[in-house]
Amino acid sequence: MSSIELEHAGPEPGSPRAELARVDRAADGGLVDVGLVDVGLVDVGLVDVGLVDVGLVDVGLADLVPEGLPELVADLGADLAADLAAGERWLGSQATRACRAACDLAGRAAALLLLVGVLPLLLGLVVAVRLDSAGPALFRQVRVGRGERPFIMLKLRSMEVAAELRLEAVAHLDEGNGMLFKMRRDPRVTRVGAVLRRWSLDELPQLWNVVRGDMALVGPRPALPSEVEAYDERTRRRLRVKPGLTGLWQVSGRSDLSWDDSVRLDLTYVDQWSLRLEASILLRTLGAVVGRRGAY
Repeated sequence: MSSIELEHAGPEPGSPRAELARVDRAADGGLVDVGLVDVGLVDVGLVDVGLVDVGLVDVGLADLVPEGLPELVADLGADLAADLAAGERWLGSQATRACRAACDLAGRAAALLLLVGVLPLLLGLVVAVRLDSAGPALFRQVRVGRGERPFIMLKLRSMEVAAELRLEAVAHLDEGNGMLFKMRRDPRVTRVGAVLRRWSLDELPQLWNVVRGDMALVGPRPALPSEVEAYDERTRRRLRVKPGLTGLWQVSGRSDLSWDDSVRLDLTYVDQWSLRLEASILLRTLGAVVGRRGAY
């Protein structure tokens, strides 16, 4: 293939780059300029609300059935087959694998119902983010999921648009765990963003990641590609299950945890999964959000 052909070949279908390109093309076509395409908020049928002034173009609540429903059903079948695969012995017995698959299916259904239920709140937060600072309301970032498969994780934007470019300028103020940059009073965080982070509201769009099957309600913290490159074999076990909207890491301190503690908790979830543990984490999540420990 010539260099000209390579130049115009475009990103590989299904790759994170292709996903972002598809979103940008949709935005350029006037669907939404806040990134609600591929978030599923457009797929879930937000059409014609008329919030043009804040950047929500042609958004409404007419159709609450995802346009990509056939693809979601196919994904559910593929995930169920993967979880039941006999070769994945680390998942436990056949009964345990079936239980985990059923739990994942129930979690995706619950996430869809929750997403529909919080749509009014989510729309209000989108408006608040847009009015507070320039830029899209949604932040899209490549994370690594089960089996080291990359996906686009969604969050409400809590920082200024140029936050990544300013990282080097504030790197010396890092209060994180050595692997991830964290700062209690990060100057790049917007006024609305600080409130979103304090109450974990910036993570609401990840419900769509759960519906899509990229994430689960409960699981290890979604990893950045740069993290995964530094993983040893022990830490890589985190990638045997889907990352979670919540998990032992969140209910145990979040950003206040050391890197070793974060890994230990994630591996505890992977290796000792049970319905009781799953339910316990979900119940403790509300207390963690209200308590706001490590939320910054």
